[in-house]
Amino acid sequence: MSASSSPSQPVCHVVSFDWLQARLETPGIKVVDASWYLPAHKRDPKAEFAAGHIPGAVFFDQDAISDPTSGLPHTLPAPDAFAAAVGALGLSETDTIIVYDGPGFFSAPRAWWMLKVMGAQSVFVLDGGFDAWKAEGRPVTEASADVAPAVFTPAFDAKAVTSLDEMRAIVSSAARQIADARSAGRFTGEEPEPRAGMRSGHMPGAHNLPIGQLTEGGKLKSPEGLRQTFSQAGIDLGSPVVTSCGSGVTAAVISLALSTLGHRDHTLYDGSWAEWGSRDDTDVVTGKE
Repeated sequence: MSASSSPSQPVCHVVSFDWLQARLETPGIKVVDASWYLPAHKRDPKAEFAAGHIPGAVFFDQDAISDPTSGLPHTLPAPDAFAAAVGALGLSETDTIIVYDGPGFFSAPRAWWMLKVMGAQSVFVLDGGFDAWKAEGRPVTEASADVAPAVFTPAFDAKAVTSLDEMRAIVSSAARQIADARSAGRFTGEEPEPRAGMRSGHMPGAHNLPIGQLTEGGKLKSPEGLRQTFSQAGIDLGSPVVTSCGSGVTAAVISLALSTLGHRDHTLYDGSWAEWGSRDDTDVVTGKE
């Protein structure tokens, strides 16, 4: 996330089932279940974790590891608060951390992004997700991990996060391309927002890139496939990008895809539509453009 936005060589931010299974008992490798779902999914991530998870995994609560004072869902907590929360899960910034969710690329990239923004040095997403892991008969347990608290020393990258004021300026100036991860219906305003009190539609100038277009069978598309998807969404990989979604969770899927392609100048609008769409002093447009 440097000043240059020109894509370089692809960077791998995922690991395979085989890779992880062979290293489940390797010291320094930590596994994190970061599953989170919308009400429409009718899935309870905590209950699912209790019923079965990858051996040694700890549960990363996306709702709890957030800023309780923001009035918005899922916004980043202060670095010290984040460090305390993940340290209690046994995570250090020097660990190799593998994050997963049920379908593969829904909420896990948000935890990946949070950990990276807060200074973790080696974080990956499990390519394929836990649903497929379990379906393949890979190791699953109900047993709680024996977690030893760790010290996570944060090094917060504030430049990776876009604020409301910065987002206003971006919309006004078109200084960055806006990549919106929500569904096409929510983007155009044809479908209501799942959270009450929010207008439907999108920010002026935004490009719609629903996260399902970035994956195939629960796995991240190839670099070639990702480039084609960004191109079809009207996003120039040679220019800066800010990612957004409903509440800052699935925007990180686009961020991960950009990072995979070596794109170095992208930020995430942490308030996302939960903030923008709930205000009466922000511009909202409907339709495809």
